[in-house]
Amino acid sequence: MPGFELFSDLERNEVNDVLQSGVLMRYGFDGMRNGHWKAKELEAALENTLQSKHVQLVSSGTAAVSVALAAAGVGAGDEVIMPTFTFVASFEAIMMLGAIPILVDIDDTLGLNPEAVEQAITPKTKAIMVVQMCGSMANMEALQAISNKHNLLLVEDACQAIGGTFKGKPLGSIGDLGCFSFDFVKTITCGEGGAVITNNKDYYLNADHYSDHGHDHVGNDRGAESHPFLGYNFRISELHAAVGLAQVKRLPEFLKIQKGNYSILREALSVIPEVTFRTVPEGGEESYAFLSFFLPNLDMARQASEAFKTNGVDGCFHYFDNNWHYIRKWDHLKNLKTLYPISTEVKNGLAYLQTKTFEKSDDYIARNISCLIKLSWTEDEVKARASKMVEAIKQIVKG
Repeated sequence: MPGFELFSDLERNEVNDVLQSGVLMRYGFDGMRNGHWKAKELEAALENTLQSKHVQLVSSGTAAVSVALAAAGVGAGDEVIMPTFTFVASFEAIMMLGAIPILVDIDDTLGLNPEAVEQAITPKTKAIMVVQMCGSMANMEALQAISNKHNLLLVEDACQAIGGTFKGKPLGSIGDLGCFSFDFVKTITCGEGGAVITNNKDYYLNADHYSDHGHDHVGNDRGAESHPFLGYNFRISELHAAVGLAQVKRLPEFLKIQKGNYSILREALSVIPEVTFRTVPEGGEESYAFLSFFLPNLDMARQASEAFKTNGVDGCFHYFDNNWHYIRKWDHLKNLKTLYPISTEVKNGLAYLQTKTFEKSDDYIARNISCLIKLSWTEDEVKARASKMVEAIKQIVKG
């Protein structure tokens, strides 16, 4: 991770096909294309890769979350349960629909804590959004059971976890809808792009129409298409889809490299008794995009993070002090700093953030470090990196 590290002639050839046809838009212009439909090809490839009946490409992972929720009928005043540890896009996508994000604690999977989810359900709850952070998964069996018990949507944000599986099923394909990101720093990239996957035909058709101004895409006359309902523009371009089409063909190659590099680092860190690793639920396999581990306390984790930087070990994140991925630094959400007016219902729905604390999440994130696994490392580079990390942590543990 990320796929841009290993661009090849395969990506260049796919992009050149688009440039030679001159058609950069995914819809219409049938006569000019010379048979090139990169977005359609990528959707078909993802259906096979992700074991899903339907795939709708969109412009980003953030768009994928909003489109998925909208396609399933989530909107004004609905509550969507989400984890405290995610990317800011999670609550942005929910709030764009006029819905209310309900943040709850995580557990040692670094994903949603099922007990916290159960306690957060109210008559307004419409969906549970599980975020498969850093290449691995939450307790999917427990979350599925809760969603079934309460007749709630289960939406998977698998933006960071393509290639991970749970009991043989790709992450993203387990819930009612799954969301993926193909931005510049994901395991496979389009530069910018995303996808919604589902086995529900109605949700798929809604996503297909909604993401293109409500067009129904019936026939090949763009001007004659009808508008079953209001939509928005979340289209991907043919250029972006072309890059993704090449990259998805290379996903097995990328995952093999990730797993190999991950395994070297994990084996090296495993010799340190004070280091423990995130829990992967039984039957689950990570995508190996990140190596996530815990140290005994916040102070040690901070020291390790700084020591890694000092010793040239980049790409390791201590999210407790991170502005992008953890509730602790989301003052703009807590204080509702927006450029646009927010309804009274949403303001009231988010008032809990003024007083609610997340001690369990704080404990896990304070002690956690997640290290990006790069595709471009040589074996010698990975081993040298492992040696630096081990030495730094040993020195910290000694005090």
